[in-house]
Amino acid sequence: MRTKILPALTALALLMAAGCNDAASGDQVDLTLAIWDVSMKPSEERIVQNFEKANPGVTVQIQVTPWDQYWQKLKAAASGGAAPDVMWMNAPNFQLYASNGVLLPLSKNIAQDKVDMSVFAKPVTDSFVFKGEQYGMPRDNTTIGLWYNKSLFDAASVKYPSDTWTWADAKAAAAKLTNKATGTYGIAANLNSQSNFYNTIAQAGGQVISSDGRSSGYDSPAAVEGIKYWTDFIAAGQSPSLQQMTDTDPVQMFQSGKVAMLYGGNWLAGTFAKVDTAKKFDVAALPGGKVRATISTGLSEAISAKTKHPDEAWKLVKYMGSKEAASVRAASGTVIPAYTSEAQAWVSSVPQYHLQSLVDEIAVSVPYPVSKNTDAWASQEPQILGKAWTGQQSPQQAATAMAAAMNTALAAEQSK
Repeated sequence: MRTKILPALTALALLMAAGCNDAASGDQVDLTLAIWDVSMKPSEERIVQNFEKANPGVTVQIQVTPWDQYWQKLKAAASGGAAPDVMWMNAPNFQLYASNGVLLPLSKNIAQDKVDMSVFAKPVTDSFVFKGEQYGMPRDNTTIGLWYNKSLFDAASVKYPSDTWTWADAKAAAAKLTNKATGTYGIAANLNSQSNFYNTIAQAGGQVISSDGRSSGYDSPAAVEGIKYWTDFIAAGQSPSLQQMTDTDPVQMFQSGKVAMLYGGNWLAGTFAKVDTAKKFDVAALPGGKVRATISTGLSEAISAKTKHPDEAWKLVKYMGSKEAASVRAASGTVIPAYTSEAQAWVSSVPQYHLQSLVDEIAVSVPYPVSKNTDAWASQEPQILGKAWTGQQSPQQAATAMAAAMNTALAAEQSK
């Protein structure tokens, strides 16, 4: 990708001409693209290079901000009217930005350019609709799978997971795979919403938030059951403690052979392939509870409502949603493209793993729980639910407390 630091005079000239800057008129147009995952930067650079070749006079600077800083930085930039021209947007944060006028509506552009939105996975497309307007171009899809270490399974004489496994199968395997002598745990019962307990709550037949987005589902028996699934592993000594998993990320524990099973997203395929030289890892669909389910949330590219170059930003976003761009992402092995015809290309990108199981899970996927201001209650989950993970409270007590906090946040949200 070509990145440029413009001389001061050139930059000043561009700012003075902001109202009429247009690549078609011969002026230089510089766009910024904000992303949060450095592992995906190489594929984004290839996509941007292809776009720049097809659009002389337009350059795109990719800004990578780590996940734990991305939203804070974006919020500050948006509040100051200086948001990136194009930015990654996820479902949990989308409504907050769309409802506050930070994002540019895309429905008119989509209609004018006759963009076929049916080529994308519908759950992803629908995740970025607010009050009937499409605000994001679907980029990728996500599902959660059961990653496992075949070497540890072989050593414990345990059969590898299959796509028909149940919770009972996972619990039985975790017991056999736990080895106190070697400090090896059967599973990592991480306090993680997307990868862990949102899935098991759904599999127990529950929901984190009501379908109308107005009330919490945490105090339901199904939600408690979905939480207890994880705390039971810790209580039995079959998972590292919450403190251990805070000190050392469970993904690192899995990679180092200290954890035999890990619930994790499709995005881990590319990461694991780089370190799994012995090809000892693999993945299966999540074990089923009362129902089979996986949390699914997509990612989109959105445009700042205050971009000085809306036409060029739309061209970039439209191209990034194209089959050509999806093909580049699929080949990188980092994501399941939202462009459905390219999902198989992603499966083939890392042939050593059974990635088809993650694509097949799309059929039983349930939406990531969101509201207009998701972070107002989701940010409280680690502290409140964490008391169940440490044993300070029962799953019932922690879930009830979380429901109360969440309902307070939702009531405040609805009053605005």
